[in-house]
Amino acid sequence: MSNTGENEIARYVRQAVNDYFADLEGEAEPTAIYDMVLHCVEKPMIETVLHHAGGNQTRAAEMLGINRNTLRKKMQDLKIK
Repeated sequence: MSNTGENEIARYVRQAVNDYFADLEGEAEPTAIYDMVLHCVEKPMIETVLHHAGGNQTRAAEMLGINRNTLRKKMQDLKIK
């Protein structure tokens, strides 16, 4: 973690959002950025945690800090096998 308390993931997200604005080049007014970022981050995060948990959903849910039923619902919604 840096002196500002920002971790590496936060820096990547900050850079990606800044890149998003730069790519727009003022041509469009951005909307629903919050949902866009969550949609882009949630699936790969869950897939990666599941991989590190060896496919064990209970362990993955604990690692994510969510209930196993919540994880199963998210997996279903995001079409994660």
